[in-house]
Amino acid sequence: MEIFILLLLIFVNGLFVMSEIALVSARKSRLEFQAEKGDERARKALDLSNNPEKFLSAAQIGITLIAILTGVYSGEKFSSYFVPYIEKIDFLKEYADTIATTVIVVLVTFLSIIFGELIPKQIALIRAERIAKLVAGPMNLFAAFTHPIVWLLNKISKIFFKIFNIKKSKDDAITEEEIKTMITEGTEAGTIEEVEQEIIERVFHLNDRNITSLMTHRSDIIWFNLDDNEDKIKEKILAETHSVYPICAGDIDNIKGIVSIKDLYITPDHRLFKDIMQPALFIPENNTPYQVLEKFKESKIHSCFIVDEYGSVQGLVTLNDILEAIVGDIPQPDVEDYEIVEREDG
Repeated sequence: MEIFILLLLIFVNGLFVMSEIALVSARKSRLEFQAEKGDERARKALDLSNNPEKFLSAAQIGITLIAILTGVYSGEKFSSYFVPYIEKIDFLKEYADTIATTVIVVLVTFLSIIFGELIPKQIALIRAERIAKLVAGPMNLFAAFTHPIVWLLNKISKIFFKIFNIKKSKDDAITEEEIKTMITEGTEAGTIEEVEQEIIERVFHLNDRNITSLMTHRSDIIWFNLDDNEDKIKEKILAETHSVYPICAGDIDNIKGIVSIKDLYITPDHRLFKDIMQPALFIPENNTPYQVLEKFKESKIHSCFIVDEYGSVQGLVTLNDILEAIVGDIPQPDVEDYEIVEREDG
């Protein structure tokens, strides 16, 4: 019977330890997702996780109380069993009680550490969210039962913090590096595909780049002059096919607008540039790719010219350039994709 009570005390201690660790280490994002789907236990666990003061002190009260009971009970009940055996050794007879108590304390401590601490903690870390949902209800009840003591302990703690000018800080937001680590772990575990990891890492890296690293340099831009004839336009398109071309008056720094290659095929008459030409978007070179994306959305124009502080054109960036920085190279359609076939009616 005594052995059973001792094991029961160690088991209860393990429950408190497991509850504490599970509620602290449970991922709030998972609990929030489950709570939004109507899981009441997840909602309770999330409430405790967001308000650790509700249960941490209560859990510590339970752990401390069980530890005291375990020590007192084991010392009183089990040391007497060892005393007669120790007294048989003459030179230890005088210290029989002390030695028996020490042996019991060591054995009980060993059992408590293994079955009341280490194993429950490991289980709580492995199944944090599941256990958090299971223990949230009982922990709420125990916290309510011990509320007066918890209130007193919290007040004393706050006085201590005030005396030593220790300010309570807000929870640190999860960092980019932590997210990358989680993604890497997910890839290694097989829950995230390698291509998904690469795309996510490129998304993070994109904002660290300057937009000039994605642009086509001004010396490589194929542009049309306002007075280019049809043969000249075809020659430039065949030399290098792009989705859009700038329309300039004399040189690249005098851009009048942009024209889509689709519009050029629909309207082959070069004299109608003014009818099919769209306004050009100019963006300073100190912008990030994400800032450029926002301007694309606002203007509904999917290409822009990067200019320096003096307004001189440095290069051209399209939406496709930014997408390629995220997903990798995107094959460009050949000019044949836009080939026009003359119909019988001309």
